This record gives sequence, C-alpha cells and structure tokens, in this order.
Amino acid sequence: MWVAVFGVLTSGLAVVSSFGLLLYIGVPFVITVANSPFLILGIGLNNMFIMVSDWQHSHVNDPVPKRMGHTYKEAVMSITITALTDVPKFFIGVMSDFPSVQSFCLYTATSIIFCYIYTITFFGAFVALNGRREASNRHWLTCMTVPSEKSVNQTEMYNICCVGGSYDELTGAEKKQPASNFFKDYYGPCLMKPWVKGVVAFVYLAYLATSVFGCFHIQQGIELYDLAADDSHVTRFNIKDRQYFYDYGPSVMVIVKGKLAYWDKDKRSQLQACIEDFKELHFVDRDIYTSWLDSYMSYGQEKHLNLDDKDIFLSNLPPFFDLYPFFKQDVNQAGDAIHASRFFIQTVNITKASEEIKMLKILKSTVGRCQAASLLVYNHEFIYFDQYDVVVKSTIKNVGVIMAVMLVVSLLLIPNPICSLLVTCSIGSVTVGVNGFMALWDVSLDSISMIVFTVCIGFTVDFSAHVSYAFVSSKEPRPEDKAVDALSSLGYPIIQGALSTVLGVSVLSMSEFHTFRTFFKIFFLVMFIGMVHGLVFMPVFLTAGTC
Repeated sequence: MWVAVFGVLTSGLAVVSSFGLLLYIGVPFVITVANSPFLILGIGLNNMFIMVSDWQHSHVNDPVPKRMGHTYKEAVMSITITALTDVPKFFIGVMSDFPSVQSFCLYTATSIIFCYIYTITFFGAFVALNGRREASNRHWLTCMTVPSEKSVNQTEMYNICCVGGSYDELTGAEKKQPASNFFKDYYGPCLMKPWVKGVVAFVYLAYLATSVFGCFHIQQGIELYDLAADDSHVTRFNIKDRQYFYDYGPSVMVIVKGKLAYWDKDKRSQLQACIEDFKELHFVDRDIYTSWLDSYMSYGQEKHLNLDDKDIFLSNLPPFFDLYPFFKQDVNQAGDAIHASRFFIQTVNITKASEEIKMLKILKSTVGRCQAASLLVYNHEFIYFDQYDVVVKSTIKNVGVIMAVMLVVSLLLIPNPICSLLVTCSIGSVTVGVNGFMALWDVSLDSISMIVFTVCIGFTVDFSAHVSYAFVSSKEPRPEDKAVDALSSLGYPIIQGALSTVLGVSVLSMSEFHTFRTFFKIFFLVMFIGMVHGLVFMPVFLTAGTC
C-alpha cells in the first residue's frame, strides 16, 4: 500500500515542482494546462508499475542493493525510453502556432522531467526502504515484526494480513500475481497460435479500414457554445442563436485603414467599387449592408451640400452624427483628416466549418484585390476560423515530427532496427485509429482536440516500446517464446497503467465543460487503442518481423 501511495506522491511532487518553477519565472498558466496533472499521473503510475513488477522478479533472498540493481537494470531503460520520447515531443509542441499549446507543452515537458528524476530517486529510495522492510519481515502497514510462517491456529485472513509474504522457492522471486500467470500460461501461448495470429491480422485490417473511413468523415470546427460551461447563459444564447438564426452568418466589419480623402469623388468611387465587390460575393446578402458613407452622401443630397469639397465634407460630419449617432463610432476623425472608418456586410448560409474557412479565404482575397485603400475584414469569430485553416496542417506536422523523434529515440534505445521501425509504425497506426474513432465518437477536429490529440498521441509509444524492448531483451530462443516472455513481464503492468490512467481522467467525462470532455474522449481512445496495440498487435507483428 505504501508503495502505491508514494508512487502517486511522486507524480504529485513532479507537478508541484514543475508548476512552481514555471510560475516563478513567469510562464503563463492557461486553461489547457489544467489537463497536464492527469497526464503526469498516468506517466508516474506507469513508471511505478514497471518498477514494482521488476522488483517482484528479483530474488527475495538477495540483499536489497542487489535487488535494487536488478530492478533498475530492467525498469529504468523502459522508463528512460518513455521520458526520452515524451519530453522532446512536448518541447516540439512549444514551437506550435498556438500560445495555449506552447504553455501546455512547456508545463507538461517540465513535469515529465521532474517525474523521471523523482521516480529514479525519491520513489527508488522508498522502494529500497520497502525492501529493507521486507527483508526484516515487517508488517506491510504498521512495519511491526511479524511471523514468517503461517499459523495453523489462525484464520486465513490473519495469515494474509499479519504474516510475512511467501515466494517461489524455485526461482527465489515473489509469487506472481494471477494476472501475470494468465499472460504467461494462457494469453501469451494462445496469442502465438498460427490461427489466432491470422484472426489478429484480420482484426487489425478491419480496425485500419474503420479508422481510415472515420478519418475521411471527421468534422472540423468548434461551436462557440462549446467554449463555455453547459449551464452558462453564453451557451444557451449561442445554441438558440444557431437554432433560430442559422440562415445568417457573422456580420463582417470592413475596415478602411489609414487616411483616405473621402471627399475626393474618384477616391470615393474606387472605394465604393471595392465595397461592391464584397456585396457581389455569393455568401453576402447585398440588401443587408451598413455604410455611414452612403448615408452621409444621401444626407448631403437632402441638404444640397457639395460633399466633394473637403471643408464642407468635414464640417458637416458633426451635425450628421447628431442626427444619426449610431454612425459616429464608424468614423475615426481627428482634425482635418479621417484616419479610419468601417462598413458592415452580412453573410448568409454559413453553417459548417468548411464554409467558414472558405468564406474567410474569399474575404481576404477580396481585400487583397482592392487598390483604392488598405482594407481589413473582421468579426470576433474569425479567430476560430483562422484556427480551422491551420489546425489540420499543424496536426499533420506535429504528428510527423513526433513520429520522427520516436523513431530516432527507438533506434538509439532498442537494439534492433526492425523493432524500432515497428514501434514507429505502431504510433502511426494509433494516430490513424484515434483520428478515425474521434469522428465516430462525434469529436470534431479543432484547436482544442488538436492540442489534446497531439499531446496524447505520444503516450502510445509507451506500450509498444516497452513490449518491443522486453521482446528484444528476452533470452528465449524462439520469437514466439520471446513474445510470451515479454507479455508475462509487462502485460499486467501495461493493463494497470492504462486502467489507472483512464480512471484518473474519468472524472473529466462528467465535466460541464466541452474542453474537458473532449480531453477524456481522446485520452481514452489513445490509451485503449495504444494498449490493444501493445498487448495484441505488437506481439504478433514482432514475431512476424523476427526481431
């Protein structure tokens, strides 16, 4: 029990240390960083399970230093592979186009470094202390000395809780958990049967086909009401707005930047021609248009004013604004010059993210064609449309870089190039699977899911890399026996790590924020699909590749 407590405490110390350091030096804390502790908890627990598993494989009667040497020899390499793949991945994320991604990746990368240091020092020291407790046959909870042999006069519960643990006298190692025996005696040999391998290959092809199908149907974009809490008035407003006014898109502000001689008839005509180009766009309702200049020209005609004269044009603006005060904020006038002004056009029939992206591109293109003045188009929703345009490119770029880093690290730490290549291919396979099943689970590809997806996908290397390293390190002669040996050593820790991590983030599934629910969905997909690759697909492919 105390080992588990200190394993969790190791992750907590890593989070506190990294967050404290980065906050002290002034790194901004954004809402996405709140997801980082859950990731660190998963990494820390996975490290703990691997170390405990290797400790249990050491000889019980050996002195503690020798048992620690055996544990570190077997476990630290796997833990190091995890750290060396995760840390570069997150530091690569610091170069992202999105500041929220930069902060998240910096906090998480720093936390992983601290988690690695604390695991091999703080947690390792406690494992050594716990080993001394075992060597002196002390109680697991109270640390009081207990009998080493079971008493026939006591109940079975007493013997379990108050008597020293038993071990395998043939191997000298602690008796394995039933789950470990299951992987060695049942699951592993069954998985290595030729017909089972064929079934696994068929299931993998079906998985890949389903994933690719989902990838072609994934939606882009995020609704504004998904950015607030479910019970927020902002959410309710945006839902009703989408429900009842979906025919109308955003009202776009066309800004004229810099000084312009609006009283010059030619300049004015050229500007009007540019505005007319906007009104001719197929997604713009030309009848819904707000222009202070058109209204001012009509006002001048009614008052019989010569608005082609600069002095008359400027001197009559104040009475015009007094009559139509809502136009006053559309003109920035200082002295005898108008420094900026704006007009409004109304878009229609914009209902999907793809249409929003296309609309923004066309608007920017129309701005570029205007020679009369320097224009700018703006709406408060454009910040999301801009993200849509780069989110796919950024996701592909980030995943590509991550896979390249994983391949390099795998080649350095796993002494077999074929196995290293299989680990990298496994990451690509999980990437496709998560993307595909995101679509089937109604998760859109947006800036939020891109952050979570890019961050989580790196964790898939843990399972495949651990199994591959154990496979290569096994002393068994046949590939099938190597696979069974690897599953026997790591099958149970992998399941423990995956389940504990998913349980750790499961609380987010009940969150009132779409952001956190999206995090849970993607993280669950990553952990589940990654675990299936590590425990089912990779052992079969490793034997086929004869690493």
